[in-house]
Formats: sequence, C-alpha cells, structure tokens
Amino acid sequence: MIDLLVAAGDAGWEPGLIAAFDRGDLGVRVARRCLDVADLLAAASAGQGSAAVVDAGLRRLDRDALARLSARGVTVVGLLRDGDADTEQRWQRLEAGPLLPAGADPGRIVAAVRSGPRPVASRHDHADPLPPAPAAPAGPSDRPAAHVVAVWGPTGAPGRTTVAVGVAAELAVAGHRVLLVDADPYGGCVAQVLGLQEESPGLAAAARAATAGVLDAPGLGALCRDLLTPAGLLVLPGIVRAERWPELRPSSVAAVLATAAELADVVVVDTGFCLELDEELSFDTIAPRRNGATLEVLDAAHTLLAVGSADPVGLTRLVRALPALPREPRVVLNRVRGRGRDATEVLAVHTGLAPVAMLPLDPETCERAVGAGRSLAECAPRSDLRRAMARLAARLPVRG
Repeated sequence: MIDLLVAAGDAGWEPGLIAAFDRGDLGVRVARRCLDVADLLAAASAGQGSAAVVDAGLRRLDRDALARLSARGVTVVGLLRDGDADTEQRWQRLEAGPLLPAGADPGRIVAAVRSGPRPVASRHDHADPLPPAPAAPAGPSDRPAAHVVAVWGPTGAPGRTTVAVGVAAELAVAGHRVLLVDADPYGGCVAQVLGLQEESPGLAAAARAATAGVLDAPGLGALCRDLLTPAGLLVLPGIVRAERWPELRPSSVAAVLATAAELADVVVVDTGFCLELDEELSFDTIAPRRNGATLEVLDAAHTLLAVGSADPVGLTRLVRALPALPREPRVVLNRVRGRGRDATEVLAVHTGLAPVAMLPLDPETCERAVGAGRSLAECAPRSDLRRAMARLAARLPVRG
C-alpha cells in the first residue's frame, strides 16, 4: 500500500480522485490532503507519504520544493488542467516527474506513481539527515552539452578570477562561443575585473528563474553582458555581497549551466574556494548549503582547473586542499618566479601531479588590465603572462 500526499490547491479534480483512492482497490491510500506547498513539505518531512499527486500549477511548487521532496524520497506526479500550456512548459523545465491530464483515470495516475522517476535533486542542495533519492537516468538530448570548465583554488586569493577571465577570453579569441559565469558564493569580482556594472542581476536572477521553472535561453541571454570585443564574450555576473549566497541554490545553478548550452559551447565558471559540506546543519533541519553551488559546479565540470599560488604558503594550501576535490584536477601554478622548479618539485612530491601551466608573476600587467577593465588578450597581448594563458587555454580538451 502506497501512502499518498495530495496537494490540489483549488483544483476541481480533488474530491473525485480522493474518493477513487479511498476505495482501496488501487493499492494506495491518502495519507494527507495538503493545503499548499508548505503543508506538503511538512508532511513529507514527517514521513507521512512516499508519493505526491499535485496540481501542476500549484503556487510555489518550484525547483527548491521539488528538491526537498526528492531528498525525502517522495515521487511527484502532476495533474495538468486543460489548455494550460504555460504550466506544462514550466513543468517540463523543472523536470519534476510524470505529468498527466487532470481528468486522467485514477488507475493511470497510480501507475505513474509506481513507475515514474523521482525528481532529480542535487545532493548539495540541502543538509538533510536522510539520503537523497536515486537520480533518474539521463535521457537523450538533441542539444549537445556545453563544455564546462570550472576554475577553483584554495583560500588565500591564488588567482582564480584572473585565470577564469584569462581562459575565457583566450577561448573566445580561438573562435569558441564562451560564457563566463561568476559563481563564487562568497562574493565574486568578475564584473569588477572586466569593468562591468557590479549590481547587474546576473547569476542570482538566472538562478531564481531556474528555481521557478521559467528560465530559457533568451531569458538567460538577457541577463548576460556581451563584451564588445573582437572575439566576443558573454559574461554572467555573480553576487557581489556575500550575504546573498542563499540565492545560489545548487540545483538552480545546475539548471543555469544546462540552459547555457543554448548560448555557448564552452562555459567557464569562477567558483568559490570552500569545499566544506556544512554537516553541522544536517542534524536537525533542512537548510541551504553555502558551498553547495561550488560543489555542484565541480561535479558538473568536464574540466577542473585547480589554481595555486607558487609560493610556500600558497603551495601548502593547494596540496592540503586537493584531496577534497571530487576528482583529479589539472593544476595551474600562478605567480611563478623564474622557472618555478621548486614549486613543481613540491607539487610532484606531495601530490604526484605536474602543472599543466605555469603563469609568471606579473603584477604590473594584471593591475593594468584590471584598471582598464579588459582581459589580458586585449590589454597586454604580447606579455609573457598572456602568452602563458593562451597556451593553457589551447591545452584544454574543448571541442573545436
């Protein structure tokens, strides 16, 4: 017997469906009739049901609510009112689960409950004492996924943003359609480095639209800044005030990256430094995770660049942090003095890795580029630092 949660809002189909379920011949029973999404989430958190039948247009049924239901192992089946094309499109963007007409036979609804995939929730979305529901296998897509390059580095400002901006600019110069995303939950500076207005909506607005299930390629494009350079580069600014981090929910950031495939073939993401899982939150509450967006990007990335400063403190921080990464990265040593032999030896001894790039120390060139709000490719095309950045971009396994 399957315990069902029913959340119909003001839909007219609820009384007849409840009566059909109450007969008992379908193998289900209604554990609770929920008034709204808050009531539905409370019932799911209390373990009162393993599936939910909901009005597809239920107010505040968004990606975040679906992620919470998924974390509790609740399968969701939506019922669509006749002629509601907008809600149908929104449901498909949310990838919420099976969607049936509101007048569907009760037996068909129960079959969907039994066989329908659970909504896919990011394991980084919420600290939760229960294991996440298994993700449904990914289906075929007509649109190739964009190649995601995540740029990460440990605490101490090793040069993550410098590398992210430099690599994105060089890939654009090479002829790729590139989107540069600032996803640092502690307050990014991509916009400042490139001379853009810092308070533009950017990633936070895109994530909110993704949460609501209304983000599409034109909407994402409207939030991006198009740098009018010879190569062309799209930039999605991040949050500039650290207290806004709850707006960057992991599943929503993942949806933004998926939508970005319609705008670019390469997405370069400047991430945060912290990889902690916020486990202290998991004992008594479902709460957003500050580092969830960073972890989500690192998991989704096809190429992971780990940037470390080539000085004793920077190398120590890098070596200690590398084991926490989800997989082996390509190491980039930044601010290298001379040939950097000592730095490469330390890296090899303690990690067994060799750097894929050695970026020379050149503070004057970096300051000039930031002051002009331009990339190295525009501001200092003949500098050693720019040439090293170009070689790094050329070594990335990005489809040409």
